[in-house]
Amino acid sequence: MAASNLAPGWLSYPEDVNALRGVQWAAGVARAADGELAVQGLRVSDLAAEYSTPLFVLDEDDFRFRAAGFRDAFNAAFAGLCGGVDVYYAGKAFLCTEVARWVTDEGLRLDTCSGGELAVARRAGVPAENLSLHGNNKSATEIETALDMGLGRIVVDSQDELERVAALAGRLGTTANVMLRLTPGVHASTHEFIATAHEDQKFGLSMVADDAGASPAAAAVAFALAAPSVHLLGIHAHIGSQIFEAEGFEVAARKMLGFLAAIRDAHDVELPELDLGGGYGIAYTEADTPREPAELAQAMAAVVQEEAAALSLAVPRISIEPGRAIAGPSTFTLYEAGVRKTVQVDTAEGGTLPRRYVSVDGGMSDNARPVLYDADYTAVLASRVTEGEPIMSRVVGKHCESGDIVVRDVYLPEDVAAGDLLAVPGTGAYCWALASNYNYLARPAVVAVRGGTARTIIRRETEDDLLARDMGA
Repeated sequence: MAASNLAPGWLSYPEDVNALRGVQWAAGVARAADGELAVQGLRVSDLAAEYSTPLFVLDEDDFRFRAAGFRDAFNAAFAGLCGGVDVYYAGKAFLCTEVARWVTDEGLRLDTCSGGELAVARRAGVPAENLSLHGNNKSATEIETALDMGLGRIVVDSQDELERVAALAGRLGTTANVMLRLTPGVHASTHEFIATAHEDQKFGLSMVADDAGASPAAAAVAFALAAPSVHLLGIHAHIGSQIFEAEGFEVAARKMLGFLAAIRDAHDVELPELDLGGGYGIAYTEADTPREPAELAQAMAAVVQEEAAALSLAVPRISIEPGRAIAGPSTFTLYEAGVRKTVQVDTAEGGTLPRRYVSVDGGMSDNARPVLYDADYTAVLASRVTEGEPIMSRVVGKHCESGDIVVRDVYLPEDVAAGDLLAVPGTGAYCWALASNYNYLARPAVVAVRGGTARTIIRRETEDDLLARDMGA
């Protein structure tokens, strides 16, 4: 067979359909001597037999290595400027008590976005001073919980919320540590639905001045500095997700440092902290070329140093928020193949071309990103190697939705059949976290592998779980 004209431009015809592209997989993943996929020597067939499928398989050593990599790279780059960097793991990517403990073990802090995520952090024993609470519409209960716990910082998204935080802190007789999230207007190269630094969206305080020369961000700073129940630590920006180049972060850093200088000039105070967010990209497909943490850190440090010097501004303590870049590559999803069929697709030239559909035992309930964001993934035949010819394929789920696509375009062996195991890499971020019970499917288990031993860190749901909240019994 030959390359299919149905393939997108970035997808190349594989010379070896059994090959793994290392950057897409956790470090512990490789093919065993007989060709079966294994993680730290544990074969996927054994994992499937013990834990069933679909199954999230997480290489804990890889996760910890990536967390430590961000810690070390950014600390090294910024050590001479501000003493290092506070790395907050973005828990929204994937969070459970074990993960919260891992990031704490590796010297990271933890960013949460809800009362539920705070509850996980508290159960895991994360020190409150190492916790951050995000969210554009925090409830009074969530804010009070953060204040009662003595959280290191609450990231405030709007003037309304700032006033609410100040009032609640005053009522409780405490002081709220606050960062103000701003929208620096940096349009990172990303999907429209996950771009978060432009003005027309729900996050952050605008830095754009009105006709009178004032901006919502400046007004919030003035209020926070005057409020006795608020301790304004600094400012925060997040420019998007799945970003591969440092330029967007560099532009944002210049704008944010300029704003810190404006605060100094207006209020005679230099705020001590600046959070430059996260959004570092990973390799989902061969089209993606992620940067190493050291490369990103050095580029950002150079800009911060240069801009702060030009503004005669002391370099604030920098913080960052990687999530996907730590969790994403550490995990793959293991599925069992079921029904397959080949369809003929009409072409613009008036002919037809074949596309193979391979259905698996999961789908949009365990990976909503393709239907939400048109996200692309890849897949490999995991339970064996094959000499079958590559054929243009689409991996789909078992849900009653035509958009239930797991992998839109991939060359899989022609002989993939029911009972084979397929593995989809890069599913550690925003897959389990977005999982649902659509069609009353039970959410999969998450199994962590460390030192060649597997253990369940999130158990598989059961039908009893699904019915437990149904009060019609």
